[in-house]
Amino acid sequence: MTDRDHHTSRFIRQSMAREMLDADTEHALALAWRDRRDEAAMHRLIRAYTRLAVSIASRFRRYGVPFEDLVQQGNLGLMRAAEKYDPDNGARFSTYATWWVRASMQEYVMRNWSMVRTGTNAAQKKLFFHLRRLQARAEDDLRRDESIATAVARELDVPEEQVEIMLGRMSGPDLSLNTPQTDGEEGREWVDTIEDGTADTETSVLGRMEMTRRSSLLRAAVRALPERERRIVTRRHLADEPSTLNELGDEMGISKERVRQLEERALARVSASVLEGSGAPLNA
Repeated sequence: MTDRDHHTSRFIRQSMAREMLDADTEHALALAWRDRRDEAAMHRLIRAYTRLAVSIASRFRRYGVPFEDLVQQGNLGLMRAAEKYDPDNGARFSTYATWWVRASMQEYVMRNWSMVRTGTNAAQKKLFFHLRRLQARAEDDLRRDESIATAVARELDVPEEQVEIMLGRMSGPDLSLNTPQTDGEEGREWVDTIEDGTADTETSVLGRMEMTRRSSLLRAAVRALPERERRIVTRRHLADEPSTLNELGDEMGISKERVRQLEERALARVSASVLEGSGAPLNA
């Protein structure tokens, strides 16, 4: 057994030996963290459920990711769960945290599976983590004149094209573009066959300059709005987490419909201002 394997085994034993929290203790620790930001309470809560991270990590070992890394990601998931957990919602912390732990491990596996981005949406993630199991089952229970991709797509209710792409991505390891071709062309590498479709330097620079100019016009147009309209546009269209019409209406003491009317008027003013300054439509 290597030192790394020994360390992993010892960590698993320690995790399984952690205290088991009863519902009342768990609730008290969660309240202490939520209401008083008691870090000792938070760490005790997370340590008690390290066994949950170990258990879920064992299900992801077949993806070739180091077990210790999976457990570490599970602990990060536990920390995110502790940050968002509401002890008054009636659910046990373990039930709530399971989703965060699994999601953290899934994201880590996806990031490390390939240099090519894989699983960038919910359908692709579903494919990645269920494809091999369903592929084996489909081979045993294939309908007449039906491909494996068709059977898997039907089972998971995803487009067949995405199944075929994922089958290709998971069929083998990443290869360097500097790998020589095997078609007999001496010294020719795969990178030599890739066409550069990017715009020339002059076009790129002019495009960036135009984008900068329009951004400046847009900011100036927003600053020129009346205070109330500027606030609405900023909160609705420029914030990282846009506010709803209802939220702004409550804050400003006006109806949702009035907020919508002010928003439309403000956007029309901004568009007209940018159009006048740029000589082209805002969305051109």
